[in-house]
Amino acid sequence: MFFPVFVLVLLILISFLGGCSSDRSNKIAYISANENSRYQTTFSELNLGLVRDYRLMLPSADKSWVKIWVEGYRDGEKVEPSPLAELSYGLSPEKVSEGSMGIGIIHTGERRYVFLYAPGVSMGPMELDAFLIDSGISGWEYAVDSERIGLEPGETVVLGAHRQGEQSLRMYDLQDEDSIDDMIEEDKTVLLLKIRVDEQEEPPRA
Repeated sequence: MFFPVFVLVLLILISFLGGCSSDRSNKIAYISANENSRYQTTFSELNLGLVRDYRLMLPSADKSWVKIWVEGYRDGEKVEPSPLAELSYGLSPEKVSEGSMGIGIIHTGERRYVFLYAPGVSMGPMELDAFLIDSGISGWEYAVDSERIGLEPGETVVLGAHRQGEQSLRMYDLQDEDSIDDMIEEDKTVLLLKIRVDEQEEPPRA
């Protein structure tokens, strides 16, 4: 009696583990918020602006192409050029890649700039002076937290938003598209940080 039960339990366990392995194999990237990182601390201490940091892991970095970009909205309308900033890279010589990626907004007097960075690559600051407002209140909201989430190949994911309002900022669910649309309509300005990772074996054509 014990042997058939043991075999049944073993088969169930193998089936469960196989399902878990299959689920993991469908994920092309894993990402989580990396709050209080050294990047954020340094920017805060030097009063340079803000940095919002994430931890990005690519289990098949040699066959992955990453695109990170920022979309801008003002008074409910998308700001041109779109995206305001973009960083793309991939096809690493390493099988697995893991490191910090994120967004920074630099304040230098009356000028403001946005830049993006990822493991081993970064982009030069892009000016935001004609976009952000000087009055009202502002803040950053993460769309993902410290618990790592998996990304499907070709899936676009919102990572966070920099928001500005004239008097107040409501809370929104940044994992819900309708909620994001409402936020864009209500806030004065919105910067959306997004990511997509595609499975590729050669760089995309320009």
